[in-house]
Amino acid sequence: MRRFGVKTSEFVTETGHALVWKVRTGSDDPAALKLFKSGHMGNERPGIAYATAKVDAPIARILDHSDDAQLTEWLDGPSLGELVRDGRDVDAAEHVMRVAVALHQDCGSLDGLARLDSWVAGLLDAEILVSSGPDARRAFGRAKDIAASLMADPQDQSALHGDLHHDNIRLSDRGWLAFDAKGVWGERCYELANAFRNPKGVPDLVRDPARIRYLADLWSQGFGVDRKRLLDWAAVKCALSIVWRAKGPVGEDAEFDVLDRLLAVAGEN
Repeated sequence: MRRFGVKTSEFVTETGHALVWKVRTGSDDPAALKLFKSGHMGNERPGIAYATAKVDAPIARILDHSDDAQLTEWLDGPSLGELVRDGRDVDAAEHVMRVAVALHQDCGSLDGLARLDSWVAGLLDAEILVSSGPDARRAFGRAKDIAASLMADPQDQSALHGDLHHDNIRLSDRGWLAFDAKGVWGERCYELANAFRNPKGVPDLVRDPARIRYLADLWSQGFGVDRKRLLDWAAVKCALSIVWRAKGPVGEDAEFDVLDRLLAVAGEN
């Protein structure tokens, strides 16, 4: 708090990798102070460069940062995830799309971004254990094949938020704003890939093929991307998250059935 010149802290939440407080700046404006448990930002560091460059975009302003913490504009909320959990999935899906479109109004090259191809390489190199079961191994192998095909033919690459989903978009007096960007250089289709599996807390909804089809229709048209390619990226992102959680050879995972549903809908095209 002394480092950033802020005062009056109120603990907000703990995530898997950070602690978040609501604080007051020297001008008495509210802000979010995020302290990373590991002592460094990890894969969120490139997001600083991304958010800082997006001056006129719907994204929370970075007020200050250090190696292990960042101070950002306070967003009162609710999040789009809360809208979905309150039964307003259609409204939330449209807001996700509008934020994505606005973020991509000016998506030129930025220095210091992570590379999507290096992330996907982790999936292509991953091994899956026999204990995961035949259905999981089949789905995982299919996702790896799709990832290899996408990487062999990269299209429409630009600067991406990299982790755009319902719970990373909150309401503020400036409207719906994204936050917690990863800052990635890669294919534009990837931008909405993670949102198919979100938000948390509605497991039946994210596994509903009708919902997957609806999102694919809405987002491919509104965001101006190929529907099949968008679904392929959604499946690849699901498999990639499974790999990241495993932190080694992939065994059982609670989202293998989500992966299977995404692959099935993608295969309908």
